[in-house]
Amino acid sequence: MKIRSTILIVLLVGGFVYLTSFSNFRGTSGLPLAKLWRQSPLRLTEADAQPAYTAEELTNIAVYKRALPSVVNVTSSALSFDFFYGVVPQQGQGSGFILTKDGRILTNYHVVQNAQQVEVTLSDKHKYKAKIVLQDKAHDLALLQINASNLTPAVLSESRDLQVGQNVYAIGNPFGLNGTMTTGIISSIRSVGEPQGATIENAVQTDAAINPGNSGGPLLNSRGEVIGMNTLIATGGAEQSSGIGFAIPVDTIKAVLSDYSKYGRVRRPSLGIASLAIGPDLAEQIGLPADYGVLVQKVIPGGAAERAGLRGGTQQAYLGNTPIYLGGDLIVGIDDERVTNPQDISEIMDRHQAGDTVTVTFFRGSSRMTVKLTLGEAHTTSV
Repeated sequence: MKIRSTILIVLLVGGFVYLTSFSNFRGTSGLPLAKLWRQSPLRLTEADAQPAYTAEELTNIAVYKRALPSVVNVTSSALSFDFFYGVVPQQGQGSGFILTKDGRILTNYHVVQNAQQVEVTLSDKHKYKAKIVLQDKAHDLALLQINASNLTPAVLSESRDLQVGQNVYAIGNPFGLNGTMTTGIISSIRSVGEPQGATIENAVQTDAAINPGNSGGPLLNSRGEVIGMNTLIATGGAEQSSGIGFAIPVDTIKAVLSDYSKYGRVRRPSLGIASLAIGPDLAEQIGLPADYGVLVQKVIPGGAAERAGLRGGTQQAYLGNTPIYLGGDLIVGIDDERVTNPQDISEIMDRHQAGDTVTVTFFRGSSRMTVKLTLGEAHTTSV
């Protein structure tokens, strides 16, 4: 029995060696099974040692490298009470960007609203306690100060001549993911209301992905310069990007900072009116002498327009379901600049300060008139 077993084992081993070393396996011509086993089943194609980037990729990389050192993570902490009156810590998170080498940081007001403690984390992971030195709810802006030096300030561009279709880049900390960049285009320039009631005039609408945590971060042009501050997203209830985000235009930011630098507080100028944009169709229906401009609905008591003698409407009418007032002055220009809607007035105001004098051109009835007007301080109901 032992001899038979030994012979059987020898035959099996010999057959296995023959099949794997010398035999053609199932018609595989000239390729023994051993060679099939020894040959790697995965053939790799390696890239060149030096990758080649497209022009668009090179621009993206350059924008990111230039802007990232100026972008920060802003964390705010506050205490609240739960249902049982127990103290519960709450934490909010957003973004911001560096304004000065000595530690001035700009972010959204709503990022640090009601905060008892604010912490700023730089791109190099250094953390600093921050002091809130300015809160401007009307423009949703807040200025912070950290004890640091030799920081890299962001470069502020202009927003007056932005064009729909222009490439833009957003850098921030969406969902706490530090240093995230997304790209897109300017989708529109429009005024939009924020949840807390403020209105962003000439907001920069973009399809670059903006999510919770991006608030306060910069919106950049292709040179890595700030053209706006990412502030608001239209979510449809999903609380995440839907491809519709809004940024405060940088010209508004610079105007607010100019006020703070000059007065120590925000004093945005205002005509002191409530107004209605007029187009050709509405002008024809109402019988106005010009087919563009803003119709003064009312003048704010004690405001600049009232002091200059401008008049609001007296006859109530309806535009759809919206009540309007007819009979007021029709403003068509300020300082030789054509005025077609309230956004034009806002752009002009961003280039002025309270106390400046401007020349307002308007129609009263069919008479074209001009008046010198000293700008007052803005109120939430006026432009």
